[in-house]
Amino acid sequence: MELKIIEKKDDEIQVEIKGESHTLLNMLKHFLLEDEHVDIASYDMLHVSISEPVFYVRTDGKDPVQAIRDAAVKLTAECDEFSGVFEKALA
Repeated sequence: MELKIIEKKDDEIQVEIKGESHTLLNMLKHFLLEDEHVDIASYDMLHVSISEPVFYVRTDGKDPVQAIRDAAVKLTAECDEFSGVFEKALA
């Protein structure tokens, strides 16, 4: 995965995320939209095989970088929880 900041302002950011697909981007978008300070969280992917997705976040003033960090922490916790429950189910 590679990230390229396309544009960053006080309340919005556009990030190209090379090598990712809908799987990660939808989960990230989900957790961003749970943040009451996030107005818009979306991404555009013209076609999986010919373009890289561009993720866009706009907030009500919260640092969009911090919003993404917060969402990533929640996403990681959700994955960790699933892993633990899955391991218990296998035992």
